[in-house]
Amino acid sequence: MTVNGIGSDMHDRHDIKRALHRSQNTLVIRLRFNTEQQTASATAPSIALPTIGRDLDIVEYKLQWVISAYTLSSGCLLLFIGRLADLYGRKLTFLIGTVFMGVFALGCALSQNEISLDILRGIQGIGGAAIVPSSLGILAHAFPPSRARSVAFATFAAGAPMGGALGTLAGGALTQLTTPKWRSSFWLLLGLSAACFLGGFFTIDDDLPSTEEDKRIDWLGAFLVTAGLTLIVFVLSDGSIAPNGWKTGYIIALLIVGVVLLVLFLLWQRYLERVRSDPTIAASRWAPPPLMRLSIWTRSKGRMAVVLLIAFLEWCSFMSWNFWVQLYYQNFLQLSPVLTMVRFIPMFVTGCACNVVVALVVGRIDVVFLIVCGTLLTAAANLLFAVINVSSPYWAFGFPAAIVSVFGADFVFASGTLFVAKISLPHEQSVAGALFQTMTQLGSSFGLAITTIIFNTTLSKESGKYGVTVNKSGTNAPYLAQESAYKDAMWGGFAFGIIGALLAATFLRHVGIVGHKEGPKSSNDEEKVTVSTNPTMGDASSEVMTAEPGDRTDTEEEKPREKR
Repeated sequence: MTVNGIGSDMHDRHDIKRALHRSQNTLVIRLRFNTEQQTASATAPSIALPTIGRDLDIVEYKLQWVISAYTLSSGCLLLFIGRLADLYGRKLTFLIGTVFMGVFALGCALSQNEISLDILRGIQGIGGAAIVPSSLGILAHAFPPSRARSVAFATFAAGAPMGGALGTLAGGALTQLTTPKWRSSFWLLLGLSAACFLGGFFTIDDDLPSTEEDKRIDWLGAFLVTAGLTLIVFVLSDGSIAPNGWKTGYIIALLIVGVVLLVLFLLWQRYLERVRSDPTIAASRWAPPPLMRLSIWTRSKGRMAVVLLIAFLEWCSFMSWNFWVQLYYQNFLQLSPVLTMVRFIPMFVTGCACNVVVALVVGRIDVVFLIVCGTLLTAAANLLFAVINVSSPYWAFGFPAAIVSVFGADFVFASGTLFVAKISLPHEQSVAGALFQTMTQLGSSFGLAITTIIFNTTLSKESGKYGVTVNKSGTNAPYLAQESAYKDAMWGGFAFGIIGALLAATFLRHVGIVGHKEGPKSSNDEEKVTVSTNPTMGDASSEVMTAEPGDRTDTEEEKPREKR
């Protein structure tokens, strides 16, 4: 080959590589935008709750279902939809999710009563359950282990807290400054969903067929886990406002049934995994591939379970802080939605900064430092409001709390999803991402439930000292009793953050670096990159090699066996 020919060949390779990088950058930005839109769908209506209550004549203690109905469906269907995405296509699942988000945002904007709004919000949450696991699966397959993957996941992770902040900002401004008021938030979400659908349709590569031999769905497992999680999340959301609180008969009954269903799900998954991994047991038509391998919890010597538990606790702390701070500003300090919104602006700025920080350091420092620092900073945000002086200016407590609150969500989500993708197999990336997201959704519901119990208990106790029996909405509680209740709820959020930090410091000390630093590549390596980083293809060998020696990762695809 001539020198000119060699130069032309190298030039072509570099052109291909640059085009690939542009395509990957567009993909990351698109998926991050969808994450922001999905999170904003949960938070934008929350700042408008008082206005929604007045407009639709909804009593205050039932307003939380505008938020809870969305998280109920989006959290409980993640595992099932994640499995569907792995089997039948992540792009298809992603696009269907955006359609659900947009169509039912339109329905919410046109709702005329409490029941229709709650039902439509619940159906809209199905779209959120489809977007996140499919996005994580697309990213994991588009970016083999490399520095580019670290940056991609850090950028994607920033979409969650930034979407929450943007939802709060937009929701507050639209509610107060537009004629449709709270309905404007849903019109905005409709437009964002349409943009996400068009962007995803043109920027995400078409799905390739699944590499699994057996594409059957574990319908029994899907029913058990979805029904069990639905009942538990419903109880966590409704327990504090039931007629007799947590002592209400149907609350106790549904909690027991939900726990039993989850236990049955775990036993069923263990049975399916054992049957399909034991070559001495003949395959059965009644034993499809498990929805979730229980062995995934024990990977990396059990650290997978620790990371998932920390994600649960971080969202307990972060979401409870976000919820109670909004109520503190609007219901306690009587601020308007716009003035409340302005106080959350630092969260957006910090989210941008965290994105840059994580992308730069996740491939250089031990993950335990990121997670411990993040959980401690979220705990600090709760602490600032737990000891707040009501008469002090916003800059003394509210401003620093808004800055540090988002660090935990950013650091834990980015490093946690990187770790999960690193030890998961190529054909289970969406399910693994769905499992991580399920823990964050459960954490949100659990944190709100526990801090609500703390709030109501303190409110009733402190009001009793002034001879006041608090009504169901708590509107007749004395001023000082309300102040104590808000502070005690924040102490609950602080405790969740501290427990998460202690778990990370104790059990994640030897995880090491979960990100990647690219080394110098030869021209031959560049040829491999152009093949292995195809957004629709996963590098199975590189994924499997990231597991620690001695871990059981079931790296080999299951071979079809003779059915009974």
